[in-house]
Amino acid sequence: MKLFFQYCSYSFSNCYILGIEDKHKHKNAAVIVDPGSMEKITLETLENNNFVLKAVLITHDHLSHVRGLRTLMRIYDAEVFAVNPSIMDHKTTMVKDGNKIATNGFSVEVISIPGHSSDSVVYKIDNLLFTGDVLTAGLVGSTASAYGAATQMDKLRSRLLSLPGDYIVLPGHGPPSTLEAERRFNADILNYDKNRNKSPLFRVDI
Repeated sequence: MKLFFQYCSYSFSNCYILGIEDKHKHKNAAVIVDPGSMEKITLETLENNNFVLKAVLITHDHLSHVRGLRTLMRIYDAEVFAVNPSIMDHKTTMVKDGNKIATNGFSVEVISIPGHSSDSVVYKIDNLLFTGDVLTAGLVGSTASAYGAATQMDKLRSRLLSLPGDYIVLPGHGPPSTLEAERRFNADILNYDKNRNKSPLFRVDI
C-alpha cells in the first residue's frame, strides 16, 4: 500500500489517500479519508498514480473533513462510507461499530468513538488508524459536555488504546503519532482522571 498525505488549506485539516495495486486487473485502487477540501494535489495524486478511486471514508460530518466531497464526487464514482445516511447531500453506505468493509483489496474495520461528535468513528486498515478528531498527537477530541468527554474517554480506552501492539495514528488535524506514544504521553488521557471532577476541557473546533 501507498499512503499520501494532503494538508487541506480549508480549516488546516488532514486528508489521506491510500492506494493499492491490483495486479490482476492492472489497476491501482484507492480510498480517500476525510476530503476536507478538493485541491489540485488531490487530483494529481490520483491521476499520476493511475488510481481508481473506489471509496471515501468519513470519520465524522464536520465541514473541515467533508467540504471537498461534493467536488470529488462530481469527478469520481466512489462509494462513500459514513455513520450518517448522507454527507453534503450525497447518499452514503452507513457504517457502525464493528463493521468490516472489504473494498477492492482494502480491509477496513470500523471503530465507533462518540463524544467529539455522535458520528465519530476510527477506520483501522492494517496497522493504520485514521482517527479523525477523537485522537490526535497529545490530545483527545473536544466535547460539548462532561458526559460526552466521559463517553469518548471510555470508548478510547476500551476500543482503541486496548488494541494489542502498536499502530500508526493518522489524525484529522496535526502530525501523525503512534498508539503507543499516545498511551504513554497523551496529556488529555493522562490528566483525565485528575480533572474529571472539574469542568471538562473545551477547545474550539476548526
